Amino acid sequence: MSIKSIAVLTSGGDSQGMNAAVRAVVRSALYRGLEVYAVQRGYYGLIHDDIRKMDLRSVGDIIQRGGTILQTARCEEFRTLEGQQKAAENLRKRGIEGVVVIGGDGSYQGAYKLSLQGIKTMGLPGTIDNDIPFTDYTIGFDTAVSIVVDAINKLRDTMTSHERSSVVEVMGRHCGDIALYAGLASGAEAILVPEVDFDLNKIATRMKDHFNAGKKHGIIVVAEGVGTGEDISKKLNEQSGLDSRVTVLGHIQRGGTPTHNDRILASRLGDFAVSQLLEGKSGKACGIIEGKLVATDIEKVVNTKKAMRMDLFELAMRLSQ
Repeated sequence: MSIKSIAVLTSGGDSQGMNAAVRAVVRSALYRGLEVYAVQRGYYGLIHDDIRKMDLRSVGDIIQRGGTILQTARCEEFRTLEGQQKAAENLRKRGIEGVVVIGGDGSYQGAYKLSLQGIKTMGLPGTIDNDIPFTDYTIGFDTAVSIVVDAINKLRDTMTSHERSSVVEVMGRHCGDIALYAGLASGAEAILVPEVDFDLNKIATRMKDHFNAGKKHGIIVVAEGVGTGEDISKKLNEQSGLDSRVTVLGHIQRGGTPTHNDRILASRLGDFAVSQLLEGKSGKACGIIEGKLVATDIEKVVNTKKAMRMDLFELAMRLSQ
């Protein structure tokens, strides 16, 4: 029997394009004749019954906005079986049969737990880190990389003026994709990521050689998972004798207007999630691989580590010589 009512929530760290995804889910569901509800503050809102009905105007003028109009919050109670049962019961009493969860790995795990309670669930990859497997890109990643590239462009101007190196620390505790893509797009001299071992002494020697050959600046992009920018800069200065300065971009990477790529990706995935629920699917993670929309078992997604694009890393290294 086809479902008649669904809800949408955002969970975990916010990412640009979440609002575009919420808009797509709501309007796609309404177009197909479904009732749609929004859950405020993620799984916390599910447990505390912070749920409201949506219409077309509820998601007007949000496709271009960063963050999430539904807010997001941590919820330790949802980690318990009792919390999961309470959340499912709140949905059932409103007649809500399916939920679209927009978030990262932790959000996906919550969606899987909710599916075990008999609620049909779909996950959308909303995280700037691009660390979700079985999708080439996550919602917010393109915008975050664009922000980092723009910052590096500005830093390069002032570093050249002072003949210094710049160490740029970006987000990515376990996945170095932001550092990799931004570093490649910026022509960085070195890219340090958790997935690849590195030798700071060799990097320092190479940068010193570059400066001795007449280069006037240097850019090192560091994913936070390999260490702080301050520590990396200090060691580079000690080993090379150069004067490097640190910029930590922090949460600025999560804010701002989403790029057209993130808006389109979010729109496609949101519509796809609704269609999957209408087909009776559940416990799936929606993604995009080589331009095609795919749905993979959430249990498989959360138990798989995403492989790094070593071809891009090696390309960046070849071009930085």
